Amino acid sequence: MAEIKNYTLNFGPQHPAAHGVLRLVLELDGEVIQRADPHIGLLHRATEKLAETKTFIQSLPYMDRLDYVSMMSNEQAYCLAIERLLGIDVPLRAQVIRVMFAEITRLLNHLLWLGAHGLDCGAMNILIYCFREREDLFDMYEAVSGARMHAAYFRPGGVYRDLPDTMSQYQVSRIRNERAIKALNANRQGSLLDFIEDFCQRFPKNVDDYETLLTDNRIWKQRTVGIGVVSPERALNLGLTGPMLRGSGVAWDLRKHQPYDAYAQMDFDVPVGVNGDSYDRYLVRIQEMRQANRIVQQCVDWLRKNPGPVITDNHKVAPPSRVDMKTGMEELIHHFKLFSEGFHVPEGEAYAAVEHPKGEFGIYLVSDGANKPYRLKIRAPGFAHLAAFDEMTRGHMISDAVAIIGTMDIVFGEIDR
Repeated sequence: MAEIKNYTLNFGPQHPAAHGVLRLVLELDGEVIQRADPHIGLLHRATEKLAETKTFIQSLPYMDRLDYVSMMSNEQAYCLAIERLLGIDVPLRAQVIRVMFAEITRLLNHLLWLGAHGLDCGAMNILIYCFREREDLFDMYEAVSGARMHAAYFRPGGVYRDLPDTMSQYQVSRIRNERAIKALNANRQGSLLDFIEDFCQRFPKNVDDYETLLTDNRIWKQRTVGIGVVSPERALNLGLTGPMLRGSGVAWDLRKHQPYDAYAQMDFDVPVGVNGDSYDRYLVRIQEMRQANRIVQQCVDWLRKNPGPVITDNHKVAPPSRVDMKTGMEELIHHFKLFSEGFHVPEGEAYAAVEHPKGEFGIYLVSDGANKPYRLKIRAPGFAHLAAFDEMTRGHMISDAVAIIGTMDIVFGEIDR
């Protein structure tokens, strides 16, 4: 009688459902997964090592490129770690702007996750819906930083600049006539805050549309209910954080339990799951989008009423205003020294973690008193999630491996670093 043995299948690294350059070596019994071995390192860019050769401020744009879907959240952890070592205070207006853009980033992340996860599981339309809203969020990024993705907007001591009073307008072209352009520019007549407020009023209806497409969809539930179940105890032991942990019913959120920036002033709820499966994690992220929208609205209301500085006035850490720099000799020297030599950080070590859209994103920074980090270690949430992949997929089918990769929301910039 023929001996039946498992066979091995390579899933990726060039695979549309691998969410990056993931090579999975799957050991299969028929179509059932017996073992899953994630092979990583195919996107390794040595970010942690490069940071040792760059000044603190020069390393900031590398943070955007770690999880390249949650750009400003990465910057936030890096800035908080530097600020702890320097012992500097961030103006309250800058803290609220940071919170607002961290939540805008959460929406950006969850919209890409929802569109891609839906697409992986066979739902085509959801991607188009999600990307429609992402365009408006990218316009907000562009308005404050000039870049639609890699913003480098958060800076040690605050943010790069205050919110603009105008929004860029669409122009008449061969593709769109004047009437179409007028409709597109209808919500761009005021300031950035007006544009964000208009988005916040529209967005809950958009989330309702996503739920109409998926939440009670029979095929969606067949693809996600009971798939990749993790108990609360195992979730904690595996080091899962963010929606992966809250989907298993553990109400842990750094914004509530270890507040940073202005989160202590915000009123929001922490959604948790019950069953710890892919469907619960989907529901948690949907509710997180609603809560993020609520936080952004609170920030808009506060920022309208409270003008003020948006970066520290310590010119050893933050540049002087451009007007002062072009009219005063001392300010010019500060500006030149800051961007050529950088600032020296006192000896010591600090760990700063933020409730990143994917989980706990932490920066561990060691300084020897120089203008560059002595060591930089990044605690990437996706790394711990991918380590749990083998346990989560055993006994499932190959098609379920796709749904489990999707529910983890992994991005390889932060995993390979």
